Amino acid sequence: MYSDKSMTQVPYRLHAVLVHEGQAIAGHYWAYIFDPRQNGWMKYNDISVTKSSWEELMRDSFGGYRNASAYCLMYINDRKRFLIEEEFDVETGLMVTGLAKLPVDLQEYVKEDNVQFERELKVWDMLQARKAQQEKQALASATTLASATTTPAAPPAGTETKAAGGDGTETPQANTTAAAQLPDPEYMEQQSPTDDSRHLREETERAIATAVAEHSTQGPEVLLNAAIEVEYTRLLRLAQEDTPPERDHRMQHVIVYFIQNEAPQKILERTLLAQFADRNLGFDERCKSIMQVACVKLNLITPEEVNMQEYEMWHREYQKFRDTTIYLMIGLELFKKENYVEALVYLIYAFQFNKELLSKGQYRGHDEKVIAHYRRECLLKLNEQAARLFECGEEAAVVSGLTMMTELVVPCIPLLLLEQVEEKDVVAVEDIRNRWCSYLGQDMEARLQEKLTDFLPRLLDCSTEIKGFLAPPTLGTYCTQELCERFGRVMAALSRIPADGR
Repeated sequence: MYSDKSMTQVPYRLHAVLVHEGQAIAGHYWAYIFDPRQNGWMKYNDISVTKSSWEELMRDSFGGYRNASAYCLMYINDRKRFLIEEEFDVETGLMVTGLAKLPVDLQEYVKEDNVQFERELKVWDMLQARKAQQEKQALASATTLASATTTPAAPPAGTETKAAGGDGTETPQANTTAAAQLPDPEYMEQQSPTDDSRHLREETERAIATAVAEHSTQGPEVLLNAAIEVEYTRLLRLAQEDTPPERDHRMQHVIVYFIQNEAPQKILERTLLAQFADRNLGFDERCKSIMQVACVKLNLITPEEVNMQEYEMWHREYQKFRDTTIYLMIGLELFKKENYVEALVYLIYAFQFNKELLSKGQYRGHDEKVIAHYRRECLLKLNEQAARLFECGEEAAVVSGLTMMTELVVPCIPLLLLEQVEEKDVVAVEDIRNRWCSYLGQDMEARLQEKLTDFLPRLLDCSTEIKGFLAPPTLGTYCTQELCERFGRVMAALSRIPADGR
């Protein structure tokens, strides 16, 4: 029947082969896909994409080798090669990729679906965090009960060994006996110990994959040490790289921040170990075994080896750095949008928190002069807006302008005079005061003269006492990727704006 003309009118050719290895209830999947650019087959196996051959595809597809066989074949119309071949923009000559290859209506549908998916992820993370907290409390209660009823015996000689950690220092090694004695937590997806579970998990799994590729025959303990070394090497390279402000690697990982600020080596080691103890790691046996060894090693760390108060203090400092970065980022974004009222509040707190960070080390915070510049410019912009409102003479506008000065500008003047990061701060305060004093010699209505007379003493107060100011704005949660991209955009945009010369 396949020789019938009606069955041979459209030429089809094999495009992809999906392979399964294992049994009906469990196993592993990978795919062979034909690449027209290289005129050959590619093998897609988890995060690994390698060149393959027709011989390897045939070997894995017909059964009898490693209990693997093909279970799905995909064919395409050989006359419609445009479905898989690259498309190039007529005007730019660049290859069209991703969403740009889709029709406009499908592009909008995908974008809306991605937004909905992100919302679902946030809900999922919240539920898993709640579940993880409940399990943590239950485990803590069980551990307390067990320690109250039994006395742990000293480990036999030779049961604990030392091995090189990810940075070359010695760390306690887990043994199979200790692993067997500890309760094996249910292997389910839970929120990572950090706020950036998904991003951090991808980097962790990438380090594990690299370690497995180099030490494929070794056990989970050796693989854990190798993966930690891979990840530490990557982060050390980021910490040592000289980058512009828009590519600040400290926001990408807490370890980069720790390295640049010379945190104790034990703090770095425990932080990396906690990263690999994340129960969100991939669901294959390889990641599970490595995660379990990391959990055991975490439990073996004693207070004498790592001071937990110091450990938590360093992580709080990093969180303060991220918060400061967010205040600065939002403040600069609002400044660019000419929303100076809201921008000032964010920039004020960005400067104050950044100052606290810099008092402990040069690399604890951001460039103080940059924040001071935009804080000062924001004050001058607000002063100009308030003065114009006052000059228009309308009652509502006059009240609005004086309120802006009283609640925002005047409380900030002592900050500029007290800190004096630059001489320009003092000059800015003089400009603000001179602008309002210049109205004294002008003819104006009695009601305006009365309001000005009431306002000027507060503006001209020479006291540097810090008086009441608005409370810090509440910050939302930002994933590392979003924070890096937004901060990078706003800093890059500012670097293209010439200074005003003040």
